[in-house]
Amino acid sequence: MATNILLLGKDGQVGWQLQRSLAPLGTVSALGRSECNLADPDAVRCAVREHAPALIVNAAAYTAVDKAESEADLAHAINAVAPGVLAEEAKRSAALLVHYSTDYVFDGHQASPYVEDNATNPQSVYGRSKLAGEQAVLAAGCRALIFRTSWVFGARGQNFVKTILRLAAEREALSVVDDQIGQPSPAAMISDVTGLVLAARRSGPQANAPEAQIYHLAGQGALSWNGFARAIVAQARLTPGFDLKLLPENIAAIPTSDYPLPAARPPNSRLDCHKLENDFGIELPDWRPYLARMLQLLALKKANGY
Repeated sequence: MATNILLLGKDGQVGWQLQRSLAPLGTVSALGRSECNLADPDAVRCAVREHAPALIVNAAAYTAVDKAESEADLAHAINAVAPGVLAEEAKRSAALLVHYSTDYVFDGHQASPYVEDNATNPQSVYGRSKLAGEQAVLAAGCRALIFRTSWVFGARGQNFVKTILRLAAEREALSVVDDQIGQPSPAAMISDVTGLVLAARRSGPQANAPEAQIYHLAGQGALSWNGFARAIVAQARLTPGFDLKLLPENIAAIPTSDYPLPAARPPNSRLDCHKLENDFGIELPDWRPYLARMLQLLALKKANGY
């Protein structure tokens, strides 16, 4: 009998990819914002009970980091309350919950990459709402996997890569902050690793793990936002189909203080992923090949008028 899987956030960067990665594991019911309002706890509870899943995957989130500073209640409802409801329902029905969190639960002032049990200290409304979501899942006592990730990018939706490509087509010079360091994480990679971990849990030593586990899941290869922007432009210039005015060397490095935003960003977003690799016998890949494939896909879509 096929496993019933409920996926929330099907239209997001990771959720879109998860529809593919989860398909071999069971029958996937994928819901977007129009099918389930995550800000409504009753709607969330009804969705779970209607689909009676053995696996709940929550890829939905309020991700407008700066807007969250003025929409704290909405961010809390989606990022904190909704995961708690999902966890309560998972506990009630003995389902496994997969939930995604963020590097923003840390303040970013540590010099080394963060491990899972480092002290959290979010500096923004968004970060606090995501940490509250983690805590709600843990408090429910359900079986759960919480994946913290960072700097997500993919062909679907809006992200830093697409912003840089747009600006590179319009401008001959650009300034990008160089004192925030992190690990770009391809949505496709996050999705594929999720599928591998779930498959491994079925027969591996963690198959009957009763408690929730937090893991860091990020692309390998750390650099600054400025370095990432330069890598994007350099790769796009090697990809047929992009007409860019900007050269990588014309992306100036500036401090965060020169580009103030409503929400504070962690200066160090690096996540140590060894726990995930060791527990499941996998090696997380570099993000650069994923960037190259994403750009090829975007160029193909552009050429075909998509």
